[in-house]
Amino acid sequence: MIVVSKFGGSSMKDHEAMLRSAQISKKQNSTITLVSATYGTTDQLHELVELSVGGKWNECEKKLFTIRERHFDILQNLTGDQLVGERLRELFNNLETLTRGIFLLGECSEKAKDRMVSFGERLSSLLYAEALKMTWPEKSVEHFDSRRILKTNSQYGKAKPQLSKIRTQCEAFFKLDGSIAYVGQGYIGSDDDDFTTTLGRGGSDYSAALFAEGVKADVLEIWTDVAGIATTDPRIVNQARPINEISYDEAGEMAQYGAKILHSSTLVPAMREKIPVFVGSSYAAEERGTWIRESVTEKPLIRAIAKRSNQALLTIRTPKMMNSFGFMGRIFDIFTENEISVDCVSTSEISVAISTDEINLKNTRLIEQLSKLGEVNSEAGFSLVSIIGNEMLHQPGLGKRIFSAIEDVNVRLVCLGASAFNFNLLVSNDQADETIKKLHGEFIS
Repeated sequence: MIVVSKFGGSSMKDHEAMLRSAQISKKQNSTITLVSATYGTTDQLHELVELSVGGKWNECEKKLFTIRERHFDILQNLTGDQLVGERLRELFNNLETLTRGIFLLGECSEKAKDRMVSFGERLSSLLYAEALKMTWPEKSVEHFDSRRILKTNSQYGKAKPQLSKIRTQCEAFFKLDGSIAYVGQGYIGSDDDDFTTTLGRGGSDYSAALFAEGVKADVLEIWTDVAGIATTDPRIVNQARPINEISYDEAGEMAQYGAKILHSSTLVPAMREKIPVFVGSSYAAEERGTWIRESVTEKPLIRAIAKRSNQALLTIRTPKMMNSFGFMGRIFDIFTENEISVDCVSTSEISVAISTDEINLKNTRLIEQLSKLGEVNSEAGFSLVSIIGNEMLHQPGLGKRIFSAIEDVNVRLVCLGASAFNFNLLVSNDQADETIKKLHGEFIS
């Protein structure tokens, strides 16, 4: 059986976390294990970029020292192997050289930034390979560079994978007879010129799914610090329940609309190959976790409730809409041109209301282009509360139950009908958590 496992940053936090994760790799008989950077390191590398661009070399040296000491501390607690120490020092020398180059230039291209932040995974995977060797001495453990396999385009910062090339590289590189346990990096890849790329923040899960698709894995495992997917954020609702089993469609809606347990793109490669996905905690591997499959036995009306904060509402109003055609197409062409996704849409005879991430309000080009079509009004400070379930379009009385439960909440926008798996409500940020509590109490608790 081919198992691809991915461990997040919290599972790489220190030498104890690495050894605990290595025990899981051994128990699960993981064929390929991908790891994130040690907890917090990616953020520190982004800070290092800002410090070097800002000309603050003394602060850069302090940051480099902090990152270096953390990783050498893990190394000393794992092994005294001098060769591993030399490889670690070589990586840090390269990191310091790159940092100094950015400092001297006073600027950092997206290409250079991708190379800079890639050091997090390159360092942690080297250490994790040693942890796995110690834990699994009977297995041949091979540390590899994911950039050789995960080929992307050259859109630095958020590269798009080249699926056919990834599959070809997987077939040529991996020996899948069970004799080797491979350890590589999540999040990073390379373009056709072999320059380092990244899949964007949170892309480690996505890269694991791409590897699973490339080798036609039997199982994809995502190990984090949370024991699976819950019916909602337990920090909002104490009665949130663990979900043992969920369909691709439901999980995809949850990831799209704010559930942080999965990257929104993760399920797409798994769905293409119908690979079951397991989500579990490396800190509590004995707990059941959550299985995500193409089909499930239980299909409750309401499975979960997700929240996506920091949303905005754009309203484009013009009398030209009345009895005209092609107007909606022109609006969406503008969003496409600016590479901005739209979540919910509502229309009237002379206006269109669209919800999107609040950060997009800073895109002056977007607002200027929309203003040519009509009067644009923007509002911020919203959250998108998504009710996730099954066959929601065919349940008489569902709307009544929802709005009765939240009768004192001002709902700014409603979106239903595009999918049988969700019902979206746009509410103010300060009413979002209360909305979730009431809906969870009505349908789940």
